[in-house]
Amino acid sequence: MSQAWLGAGLPPAFRVAGSSSFTEFLAEAAPGLLPGNRPLPPAMVPPGAAPHGTTIAALTFEGGVLIAGDRRATMGNLVAQRDIEKVFVTDSYSAVGIAGTAGIAVEIVRLYAVELEHYEKIEGVPLSLDGKANRLAAMIRGNLGAALQGLAVLPLFVGYDTDATDPNRAGRIVSFDVTGGRYDEHGGFHAVGSGSLFAKSALKKRHDPDADASMAVRTAIEALYDAADDDTATGGPDLARRIYPVIVTITAADGALRLPDEQTAVIAEEVVTARRDKPGG
Repeated sequence: MSQAWLGAGLPPAFRVAGSSSFTEFLAEAAPGLLPGNRPLPPAMVPPGAAPHGTTIAALTFEGGVLIAGDRRATMGNLVAQRDIEKVFVTDSYSAVGIAGTAGIAVEIVRLYAVELEHYEKIEGVPLSLDGKANRLAAMIRGNLGAALQGLAVLPLFVGYDTDATDPNRAGRIVSFDVTGGRYDEHGGFHAVGSGSLFAKSALKKRHDPDADASMAVRTAIEALYDAADDDTATGGPDLARRIYPVIVTITAADGALRLPDEQTAVIAEEVVTARRDKPGG
């Protein structure tokens, strides 16, 4: 069976050498599948019309970086979902947390993960950490039309720079705005979403770049607890339903690793117990 016969039924875009960008391939082969190319409503989407996700926090620790997200999605004053996942492993050494319009954000992150995998398969090497951040920035820029209609997406990117000269300071955090502008966060921590003000205030006091991974996880959960305490759109650890934050750590040894729910539950329950005696932390 010849290769020519196998490819005869495929559209032309599948039978020619393309670029290393899956998004560019999709723009040629099926542009309607890209989130930014979908028809927009004639007027602004009213607040609360679509589920929104908050809050995402990220921080560095000795030898790595982590990102954590609460599990609540809201529609106006209603809880749309109690156990939504907003933090995703995107390749071996990166992860993304999403805030904003949940449906579009999840779709963009999944497409972004395919983008990174496609590049690595075509080029034979993974993108550099800066390249990964720039690719995500371009995809966010492609959603600008929807953002101006009220359907904004604000991701938070974390990665481990395998080319860094100091492995203990190789964890990096990058934030974005709705126009696709990217910003390297050099303070060692950051947060996005409606509860970000409270989460960053907690991280400012608790973050220790020389802490180990377990202490960094505790710090992230404390920050999300503080966000939930003052922001109704952020969900704290739900002990009754056993719903806990999603946390991904990234190190040279283990790469991007989502913490098992059982491990997160132990630390979250310790935080809640401690807050009963000292509500302010």
